[in-house]
Amino acid sequence: MPEVVYRSQVRIERVKGPVRRAYLPGESQPVVFGVHGAVAEHYKVAAGALEPHATTLDYVVAAAAG
Repeated sequence: MPEVVYRSQVRIERVKGPVRRAYLPGESQPVVFGVHGAVAEHYKVAAGALEPHATTLDYVVAAAAG
């Protein structure tokens, strides 16, 4: 079996409800994940209750598209 060449060290911190702060390698500031639009509606987050942020799904799609 080949040697492991990279292991990502990520820390996730829950802020409030669906809002998370992710500490990622190579980033000097944490990345904030949350909900917006139809996703917020799906999870029954009241309009204006939280500042909208990209979802984790948005980041996965962006990473896969790149």
